[in-house]
This record gives sequence, C-alpha cells and structure tokens, in this order.
Amino acid sequence: MKTVKTNAMRLLDKAHITYQVHEYPHGDEAVDGENVAKLLNEDVSCVFKTLITQANTKEYLVWMVPAAAQLDLKKAAAAAGVKHVEMIPVREITKVSGYVRGGCSPLAMKKSYRTFIDASALSQDHIYFSGGKIGLQIETAPGDLIDLLQITAADITHR
Repeated sequence: MKTVKTNAMRLLDKAHITYQVHEYPHGDEAVDGENVAKLLNEDVSCVFKTLITQANTKEYLVWMVPAAAQLDLKKAAAAAGVKHVEMIPVREITKVSGYVRGGCSPLAMKKSYRTFIDASALSQDHIYFSGGKIGLQIETAPGDLIDLLQITAADITHR
C-alpha cells in the first residue's frame, strides 16, 4: 500500500531533502515515542517527539526532544531567550499546529514557529520524527532538518 504524502513530506520534497518514511501499527490514539522506537526497532535516542510551548511573551515555540527525555522548561526558556515557557494544553495542539496529538510534525505547521532541537541530535546520523499523522515517522539527517527550518540546537532536556 502506498503512503499518502503529508504536508511534512511535501516540504521535504520541495527542499530536495532525502528522507525515508516508516509506518507502524496503531489504533486511533497517540503512541508514545518510546513505543514508537520499539515498533520501528530503533534506538530510542534517535526518535524525537515534537512539543509545543507558549512563552510569557505569548509566542508559541516548538521543541524536538528524544522520546525518552523530558523537556526542561527552564532550559527551554533560556534557549529561547524568554522568562518562562509552559506546555500548551493538549486541546490546543490542533489549533496551534494543524496536527493531532501523536501526529504533530515540526514540519509544515499552520504557521512558522521558532523551533529548537535537543543538542543530542547533533551526534546522530539520522533521527525520526512524526510525519504529520499517527503511525507515520520520517527519518532524515538532523543537519538537513536543522538547515531547512533554521532550528536552534540546545541542551533543553533532563533525562
């Protein structure tokens, strides 16, 4: 069965970035990143989840962190140069990003937001992240993704 192109894949195609698509079995609910890594038979340190926060300035910020790690809100705020950030409520994910929980890709959101990735990505040959729907992961070189979105790499997690 052929995979239907998502907006995230179209953006990568337009930028001529090499990537692979990986599908995994799922129900209607989101699958946490650690289980995605198991389903893909991949090291969990290569699988990244996409999180969205709102800063005290009301700016939305996007964060890519390894599936087994937690976003450190203090480190995140410092990386973004704001006083503080808070996770947005789950009910706002679709409104802000255009994606559903569990299928939120850092690529091709409704609007362009400043995006950050945990510095651990820089030591990986490839990373996985949501392709824009539940059950779909994109694999690509982190440098290509960083260049495409002008992502800032920073120490933003606590494990």
